[in-house]
Amino acid sequence: MLVATAHVAEEKVVEARKRLAAAIEKGKDAWHSVQATAVSGAKATDRAIREHPYKSIGIALGVGILVGLLVRRRD
Repeated sequence: MLVATAHVAEEKVVEARKRLAAAIEKGKDAWHSVQATAVSGAKATDRAIREHPYKSIGIALGVGILVGLLVRRRD
């Protein structure tokens, strides 16, 4: 009985490996897409900061004060 059904198990293992390989490939594609988006966002942010340095400092200061106030209220 085991010998007669061995090929069925092998077919299932082969199919599972194919699905796993497809899932890994899909994950790699998604990772590359996320990575490209992150790099693009970082470049855009760098460009904006270089074009408007004083506004960037002011915004960072304002956000820092706001976060500081919110953290202080929790205590």
